Amino acid sequence: MKLALKFAVPLLLLLPAPASAQDPGMSEIVITGSRIARDPDEPGGNRPAIGLRRTADFAIMAVSIAGDTRETPRRREEILTMVRAAIELAQRSGLELATGDFIVLPLTLANYRNLPMINDGRQDTDRVTFLVKARLTAGTDAAAALDRIERFVRAVPANGRAEIRSGGELTLSVVAPDQYRGQVLDLIATDSRETALRFGPDYAVEARGLDRPVEWARASLTEVFLYIPYNIVVRPKG
Repeated sequence: MKLALKFAVPLLLLLPAPASAQDPGMSEIVITGSRIARDPDEPGGNRPAIGLRRTADFAIMAVSIAGDTRETPRRREEILTMVRAAIELAQRSGLELATGDFIVLPLTLANYRNLPMINDGRQDTDRVTFLVKARLTAGTDAAAALDRIERFVRAVPANGRAEIRSGGELTLSVVAPDQYRGQVLDLIATDSRETALRFGPDYAVEARGLDRPVEWARASLTEVFLYIPYNIVVRPKG
């Protein structure tokens, strides 16, 4: 039996796009839930059942360093001295520091002084916030990653009246989700072939929406679900 499996997408659209600092698909991105809330009545509006489930690259927690020394220059220098100490400790601890709410960028000794200072809720206070990242591998327990990050936070040496705080829940990140596009397409193709076979030789399956970028959602405490918001149409041949 010849299977008529159609993919409604030009070949050029399947080629990887050039890497860009502004391209989320080729950057490290934070996974907090579904990437986009779509209209379920639009093609691909609902998250499809077929996609790639894998371990995230990093477990991430936001931390802050705040200070309340009265003199502004001294207060901010105490905070930045603690940030520098955190960077150096992370390098020795096998952790990484970063900044960003959606696209994650490294926090290093070359750029840490660029962290924005914001008021910590009282007069004569400042605070900076950044991310602590623990690399995940298949089978890594979320509790173990959390413990590594919390032990790191406790180990950062205080400076003056500055103090470090952990906050928020453990979240995840994935590096360059578009690199998994081929694997996602393979899964879609396999499922489409199997769907066509179930309906018999007189039917074909057309997959639509494959020109959309890879999207993502959190699947478990340490896993993410990478997918293309496609849909399929089963119809008679001819």
